[in-house]
Amino acid sequence: MAEYLFKSPLEEPEQLINEFFFVNDNYSEEDKNKIHKAWNLLVEKTGNILRDCGKPYYVHPLRVANILAQNKLDCDTLVAAILHPIHKFDVSSEQIKEEFGENVAKILITTNKIISLPMNSKNLHESDAIRKMLFAMCDDARVILLTLSDRLDRIRNISNITKGQQKALAEAVIEIWAPLADRLGMQKEKNEFEDLSLRYTNPAAYLQIEKIVAQSQEERAAYLEKAVNSIYKSAEKMKIPVTISSRAKHFYSIYQKMRKRNKEASELYDLLALRILCNSPAECYTLIGLVHGLWKPMDGRFKDYIAMPKSNGYQSLHTTVICEGKPLEIQIRTYEMHNLAEHGIASHWLYKKGTNHDLVEADKLDIFNRLQQFKENILTDEHSFADLKNELLGDEIYVFTPKGDVRKLPAGATAIDFAYSIHSAIGEKIIAAKADGKIIPLSKPLQNTQIIEVITNPQAHPTESQLKLAKTSKAHQKIHSWLMTNDPTFSEKIALQKAEPEEKVPQKRHHKGKKNPDLLPAQPNRDVLVQGDKNVLHNIAQCCHPKYPDLIVGYVTRSKGITVHRADCLIYQRIPNKESKTVEVTWE
Repeated sequence: MAEYLFKSPLEEPEQLINEFFFVNDNYSEEDKNKIHKAWNLLVEKTGNILRDCGKPYYVHPLRVANILAQNKLDCDTLVAAILHPIHKFDVSSEQIKEEFGENVAKILITTNKIISLPMNSKNLHESDAIRKMLFAMCDDARVILLTLSDRLDRIRNISNITKGQQKALAEAVIEIWAPLADRLGMQKEKNEFEDLSLRYTNPAAYLQIEKIVAQSQEERAAYLEKAVNSIYKSAEKMKIPVTISSRAKHFYSIYQKMRKRNKEASELYDLLALRILCNSPAECYTLIGLVHGLWKPMDGRFKDYIAMPKSNGYQSLHTTVICEGKPLEIQIRTYEMHNLAEHGIASHWLYKKGTNHDLVEADKLDIFNRLQQFKENILTDEHSFADLKNELLGDEIYVFTPKGDVRKLPAGATAIDFAYSIHSAIGEKIIAAKADGKIIPLSKPLQNTQIIEVITNPQAHPTESQLKLAKTSKAHQKIHSWLMTNDPTFSEKIALQKAEPEEKVPQKRHHKGKKNPDLLPAQPNRDVLVQGDKNVLHNIAQCCHPKYPDLIVGYVTRSKGITVHRADCLIYQRIPNKESKTVEVTWE
């Protein structure tokens, strides 16, 4: 997305807001009045304040609002964007709620919590920042869209901050914000995040790529024009109206190819891409045949994201062909698919003219379903947290069950993760797996489009080696929980027990009628954590009286909260269908 630069004098706030409305003219008069009111409040509170760069304080919030307006977000999101720093100037949430509505107040409260979180990529695993940020999406995804726009404006203006801040921001962008924009389907923002980050994390590579791309511009234009004309002529014969655009790949994509193939930018040829837009999925498949008829396709480079959409909802056909001796990447999609690819999740909030302000539901996106599942889990260790981050923000693969059902897994996932994605009971009993009919090691990462068959044994159970192989948070948590409950040789459990202090205190014991002092370890009192939280109502079962360091399990009751049993308690073991009401409990 190209940055829009305001032409009005930055010291003239009224001219700035009028230019904003001129550029973004698809809002009703009612909405414009509400946005203008927010702008006046911001200017009133910050009018004389300058940032370190010398620009008025209010310019950054307006630029953030402009990014959102270009993605056609609704009025409340723009108001929240303009007001997102207002809490620093003695304006309460109650005042915001009264003047702009509860919706704006809620968006602001959550956004400010996220923006204030530490986002230095070096300490992401020590903090809970990403987790809190991601889970905020479950309540209102516009919070994340606003936060992303804030970060995009900051990195666009990164030259205004110190070198150390530049590096920290650029690292956080490539680690978190670019992958998150990708997961939300916001391709333009993702590409710009990556390119701007590269510019500050590896300036030498950026300048090299910039030079190569500039040198080949004229040659590239002539090459692409011939390819485009060939497609137009063939599509016209088929009576399929199309729109074709050509482009060079963005710098970070070229940089990744350089690293992957260990080549200089000048040695790469597949730096060019065409995009064909049509009216229906049926036309997409006709056009892919047309393209493969014009040029020979490269092996293994065809991807059907229409039949198997990405988790962010992205749909398109991808292929790479050899055109005049050079690789040429071609994408084919409908106009509707293109709208989603351009705006991602923001397209679900496309502003609707008139009085209908209903928002399109976005909870059908896979990332929202995943987040809702993860929201219930407490991530108590770094490994689990890394799994969650990788699963939500990393690359993904598609594999199939023998019946043809599709499973989406993070890149690097194994058959163990696949088994747990089907059902925990299958994961617990896995002993081997087949990929496309051939036995594979459980440690081997699965590949795209493989058909995976799980081989189980009723006598099998999770092992510590499987725990080390698990890549998804579900598999890791299920295996870890089983080992803590059932395996006395589990190294983590042994280490925890060894780490406990053993206070030697005298105890009395009878031996043949006389009393001898005996030294036995006294167990300290410990609180019970229910899914990592010690403030959850719970009680100790009177049937088995668990005491630290007994292995324990929690059972949800109707009236007494969580009842904590010993894991080997016969009463607990005899509860029918206990798995559905069992929760993870541990000693503090």
